[in-house]
Amino acid sequence: IPSYLDRQGYEIVPVNPYADEILGKEAYDSLDEVPGGIDVVEVFRPSEEAGGIVDAALDREDVKAIWLQLGIRDDEAGARAEEAGKQFVQDRCMKPEHQRLMS
Repeated sequence: IPSYLDRQGYEIVPVNPYADEILGKEAYDSLDEVPGGIDVVEVFRPSEEAGGIVDAALDREDVKAIWLQLGIRDDEAGARAEEAGKQFVQDRCMKPEHQRLMS
């Protein structure tokens, strides 16, 4: 999905503490290390890890939306995100949603 979004012209900033580079781009260890603004945090981790990532995203004022990929759910984290005024999507794949909206 990140590769697809990159090909569509979106700026991808990888966050992965186990990688130095993803898609030819520097990977950061955590969201708080990412310089500049972040519009959307897209989560590709197991559901049990989603809450911590959502909380890290909520610590940043610049994040507008949090998206949990297909198969990833955390209703409590979603409630926190929505309470903070962030758009929240869970258990959906961004690629088909993007393709549907762009067709």
